[in-house]
Order: sequence, then structure tokens, then C-alpha cells
Amino acid sequence: MQKTSVRLLSLLSLLQARRDWPGALLAGRLDVSPRTVRRDVDRLRELGYPIVTTKGPDGGYRLDAGTQLPPLLFDDDQAVALAVALQIATTTGAGIEEAAARALNTVRQVMPARLRRRIETLRVTAVERPLARPNPQVDSSVLMTLGDAVHAREVLRFDYTPASPAGTGGGDPADAPPRRVQPHHLVTWGGRWYLVAWDLDRDDWRTFRADRISPRTPTGPRFTPRELPGGNVAAFVTSRFQGADGSGGADGSGGWPCRGEVILDLPAAVVLRHTREGIVEELGPDRCRLVLGSWSWPGLAATLGRFDADIEVVGPTELRDAFAHLARRYANAATDAPTQEAQAGSPIGQNQLFTSKSHPNNVRDRI
Repeated sequence: MQKTSVRLLSLLSLLQARRDWPGALLAGRLDVSPRTVRRDVDRLRELGYPIVTTKGPDGGYRLDAGTQLPPLLFDDDQAVALAVALQIATTTGAGIEEAAARALNTVRQVMPARLRRRIETLRVTAVERPLARPNPQVDSSVLMTLGDAVHAREVLRFDYTPASPAGTGGGDPADAPPRRVQPHHLVTWGGRWYLVAWDLDRDDWRTFRADRISPRTPTGPRFTPRELPGGNVAAFVTSRFQGADGSGGADGSGGWPCRGEVILDLPAAVVLRHTREGIVEELGPDRCRLVLGSWSWPGLAATLGRFDADIEVVGPTELRDAFAHLARRYANAATDAPTQEAQAGSPIGQNQLFTSKSHPNNVRDRI
């Protein structure tokens, strides 16, 4: 029979692995009698582990939630995964950097030597993509409040700071009534946190930046969750930020207002490595068709121009005109002699650039 200390650790590991354990099954896994299991469970309870007894024909034991966090038992892979996750926590924007660093030090101190060596050789430096405006930090208490409302399915009220500063129109933000929403999902996108919710006053889906939310208490009544357009929060959020209605599409546009089709003199495998969205169709060993979308026709032409290959425009005409417009602009830049057209701006650059005002979906709440 195993020593008591070793047996207790094995029992704790089993209790953490699943919700309910019949007593007979635990005894079989530990190769001890049911009486020994009962004594070991009592010992774990004395150490602070909240183990409850379940009734019934298959009565057994369950590791329940307690008022304090007891010591946890991780296997080797779980410990390494936890250490790596704590190292990259600085890029979450959740305001938990200091707490994550302290937790990582605690984990390292109690790790056995073999695991500590693995962690030391797997030092991760989390580097955020440089941005013109750094992503704002979100108070962890705000995230907890939003998460609680999502989990409880309770109507949430909050003050929302607009994107434009005071004095630029729209009146004093302090005079605006609180937003009333049915919170459905708390998501992170591009280093920022967003709340996906059904706006009760606007009768539509909205995505709110968490750093601009000031929750009000108490929360409202419980609600029945609605079905997201497309049925998948990841697809909905991706399409929402592209300006779509969240239902997606199979034409490669992903909801972009401008969609074009070209043929590239490159293998499909090469294009796929550098295309996060769109449809790539192989036409030969060194030739493929690409359907891609963008905010504007010049933007789409510039994106396609990043592929160092000959391009044949299949359509539409707006894309072909955008290539001609960029060709003139680049030629002027190469000769350092801007023409009157470049100085005044081309119609395709002035009139066909996509803006939030011209699109049917209001993107203010998520900018």
C-alpha cells in the first residue's frame, strides 16, 4: 500500500480530474478499501479541501468550491502551461500584469527542479505590436462585473464614454442616459476587451469597448439569451469589425464593402500563407485565383499589390480603376513630380473610400 501522503496526493488528483467520484471507483483506482478512502477524505477536509459527500446508490465524493483557495495539484504539462500563460498575461490588457508576475514567482518557487528547468528554458517575452495609440488598460473589477452579468444573464446598465472627446459634438457625455443591454459575451480582440450585447434601447446588437464602460449597480432582471447572427460569437465579432451584419458569407468578402477577384502568378500555397481572409483557388502549379475584400477599392488594390507577382483583374471595374489610380500615384512618387490630379485627389480616392457614415452598420460603439 502507498504511503499516506502519496495516497492523499493521488486522491486529490483524482478529485480534481472530474466532478463526481463514486466511492467504490475511488477505492478501486487507489487500490484501497472504501474505509481507507473515507479516512483519506477526512484528512483532506482537515487540510482545508471542501469535499462533499454525494448520496444515492453510487454515492461518493466531490471536490466543491470553498471560501478559500486550497493548495492545488497540477501535473507536469499543466504546470508548464500555467507558467507560459502567466508570462504572456501582460498582453491581455486586463490590468493583471503585477498579479500575474507574483503568481508566476509563486509557481516557480514550488515547482520541482525538473519543471523549473523547463520553465527557465522557456522564458517568453511578450511583445505587443507597436500602435500609434497604445491599447488602453481595463480595470479587472470592470471585467469581473461584466463577466458576472454575462454568466448570470442579467440586464446591465452602464455609462459609456464616447469615442470623440467632449466639445466635439453630441453634448455632454454626463447628460447621456445609461445604456441598457443584455450582455451575451465578453471577448478580446486586437489587445482590447469588448462586450457583445443586445442594446435594449436601440433594439440591435452592439459591441462596446470595456475600457469605456462604467457599470452601474444593481443589475436588472434576468433575460433569455438571444441567438447571435451566424450563431457563433467568433464569426460574429470578426464580421462585425469588418462591417458586416455578423452573418458572414461564403463568397470570400467576409462582409467587406468592396470585394474583388484577381488571378495571381503565384502558387496557391504561397498566397494562402499570407491571406488571413478570402478564397484562394489553385489554377495551376504557379497560378491561383484570389477573392478578397477591403474597406475601399484603393485599399484592396494596395493589399493585392503586396504580392510580388503579375496580377490579372477579373473584376469588378472599380478594382481595375483603383489599380490605375495607384499606378499614377506611385509613378508620381517615383518621379518626384506630383501632377495636378495627385494634388487634388482622384475621385476613387475621395468618393469611394469606405467610411462608417456610408455603411449601414453603425461602428461607433466599437471604435
